[in-house]
Amino acid sequence: MANGIALPSLLKFLALRRQWLMIFMLMLLHLALALGVDNPWSRGFLISHLGVFLLWQPLWRGEDQLTSGGVVLIGVAALTVLFWLNWWMLVFWLAGLFALLGGKIFSFRAKWLRLFNLAGMTYLLAALLLLAVPHLFAPEALSAPNRAILAYFLPVLLVGMLTFPVEHEPPGSEQIVDFFYVLVLFMLTVLLVLGSFMVMTLRHQGYLLSLLQTIFLLAALLLALGWLWNPRFGFAGLQQVFSRYLLNIGTPFEQWVSKVADTAERERDAVGFVNKAARHLADLPWVEGVKWESAEGVGLLGNQRMRPIRLRAGQLNLELSTRHSAGPAMVLHIHLLAQIIGRFYEAKRREQTLRQITRLQAIYETGARLTHDVKNLLQSLYALASAAQQPGQDEKFQELLRRQLPQLTQRLELTLGKLQAPGAEQSGNFMGAAAWWEGVKGRYEGRRISFSAAFPAQVAVPAPLFDCVLDNLLDNGLKKRLVEHDIAINAALEAGERVTVRVWDTGSAVPEAVAARIFATTIRSETGLGIGLYQAAQWARQQGYSVSLICNRPGEVCFELAPAPPA
Repeated sequence: MANGIALPSLLKFLALRRQWLMIFMLMLLHLALALGVDNPWSRGFLISHLGVFLLWQPLWRGEDQLTSGGVVLIGVAALTVLFWLNWWMLVFWLAGLFALLGGKIFSFRAKWLRLFNLAGMTYLLAALLLLAVPHLFAPEALSAPNRAILAYFLPVLLVGMLTFPVEHEPPGSEQIVDFFYVLVLFMLTVLLVLGSFMVMTLRHQGYLLSLLQTIFLLAALLLALGWLWNPRFGFAGLQQVFSRYLLNIGTPFEQWVSKVADTAERERDAVGFVNKAARHLADLPWVEGVKWESAEGVGLLGNQRMRPIRLRAGQLNLELSTRHSAGPAMVLHIHLLAQIIGRFYEAKRREQTLRQITRLQAIYETGARLTHDVKNLLQSLYALASAAQQPGQDEKFQELLRRQLPQLTQRLELTLGKLQAPGAEQSGNFMGAAAWWEGVKGRYEGRRISFSAAFPAQVAVPAPLFDCVLDNLLDNGLKKRLVEHDIAINAALEAGERVTVRVWDTGSAVPEAVAARIFATTIRSETGLGIGLYQAAQWARQQGYSVSLICNRPGEVCFELAPAPPA
């Protein structure tokens, strides 16, 4: 039990000191290179080097259990070192290690950690070009000065790496190796080796001179590619072409965005959109599982592996687990996908908020109209009660009841209908203009209002809308009469192709400040809520009519309900 506990602790201790592991690994490799492939001890050093490499390597997580395929791969590597060790194998191994370190170095932000890895790359490149390659096709390059450099400079470089301050890698960064960078560096290294051999063969000159010429040639080529990447003479550059590599990892980017956009168009609910968008994300071949958290809840698709990639896009938190370790380009790609989903999610939340505000506004407007409808009904009931209290008017009162009660019942039914369906106005309830006008005159009988009409017999009007507007205008005139006694109130109905209603009085003019805003917003009122005409005008505008103050001067204040002019 003690040994079982000590081994994981030792591995964890070594994992936190990966710089020491790397130096020890390079020292074992240097001993094997110095002894040569014919020395039996070099195979032992290389086997030990492979063991330390497995502890240091950035490809697999140290705490993960090896699969059978991984065990077979390690066994094949060990057997190859034991029975088929040669300089070609060492050349490719050195080139691979150099490219592997180069693929990791771009993920480091710590200064000394990046310099430490640059020193390791310097050692590997020097050992490759000055020790391993000359054994293949330039043995004359292994002269005494060259051997002195290998004997003193390279070990001193390794010892000097021990003096670098120890900086721990960020969590998860030890598995960040960009395959594209590794591939490019490996190909450049192989191109340098083979290019040096080609120049040496074609020009019949020494290896070191050929190596320098090849290095300068590759440097010029890289400078030209760097200029083509982002030129300044109108050409778009290779950067635009290379962007497809970043945006199409595992799936065509345009197709995935199209799916998410179609889902956003079909789904009105934010939760439903996130569920389907996460399913599209989980369908990508390199995604193992997706987990999301939002204000509406939590969801999970697929399997969650260790150390998932956590992202935040507005109010949406995402966790993506990939089948393999994600490199810098893959992380950039995942961030872009998460931002797209987050933007659509925020838009859906805003849509829900707007729908809720719209419904609340409909309820508010309906309530305001109902207030005036109830008020007008109460005024009609008050007029009936006043008529009932007058002595000797039984026959007239009975006739008034026969005319008023059906209209009051109908208007009460319309009011109850508005309560059941806020925002659904019964504007389509048309009735004949003559019958409607007679009902209006009956409601206001005895209130000293002059009514006049001129219209064809077959004209129809939207009764609920006209009742609302006319009741508000006449009620305002009656309130005005309480302050300005003996003013005349008139109402007229005219009909051509469409009906027009005018209400005017002989009182004082409406103040300019009030007249400018009376149909555009609510105004302060001492006798009511100040929203009657505003709500009536809004309703009329929705039904193709307009309410306006066509005359505003002392002795003639006239309001008009008329068809709205064409846009």
